[in-house]
Amino acid sequence: MLNTRNLLLVSAAAAATLALSGCAGGMSGMDMSGSDAPADSKTSAGTFNGADVTFAQMMIPHHEQAVEMSETLLAEDGIDDRVRDLATRIKDAQQPEIDQLKGMLSDWGQEESDMGGMNHGDGMMSDDDMTALEDATGDDAARLFLEQMTVHHEGAIEMAQAEAADGENAEATKLAETIIAAQTDEIAVMKEMLADF
Repeated sequence: MLNTRNLLLVSAAAAATLALSGCAGGMSGMDMSGSDAPADSKTSAGTFNGADVTFAQMMIPHHEQAVEMSETLLAEDGIDDRVRDLATRIKDAQQPEIDQLKGMLSDWGQEESDMGGMNHGDGMMSDDDMTALEDATGDDAARLFLEQMTVHHEGAIEMAQAEAADGENAEATKLAETIIAAQTDEIAVMKEMLADF
């Protein structure tokens, strides 16, 4: 009887050890630093890492400002049709990307970042820049929009290049590559237009 009891205790201890080691193995890929963005996590939306989360969190306010700049220009009278068409294309392209980025963060269980008004050296316009665009008219507004949006696009491309290099999520890296290609082309167009203003 004693031998049977000892055997049961040894078996229970062994089972407990195996269960604990299994839990530890399952936690080995988790980032226990307290960050909301794991170093490498897998959800129903696929694998993602901190670079993916940062990309989405930063690109949302960046795109939102580009949409605001475009709307500001489109509200002006006397704007060259080519610049007006470009502003419309930028607005129409970036609003769906904002929605896509917000959807990614939601799928990953991550919050949007409150970065409004911050200048990270990523092409974001200051409040004074935005006021200058609002106050400008005609060709001056068109020229200022092209100058500001060129800088804005350059910042977005840098952010997208970082995502393409370091991101893990396929949807996010594909979007980054789309941003790089589209905004590189738009910068070339804007530089050509600026020669006329």
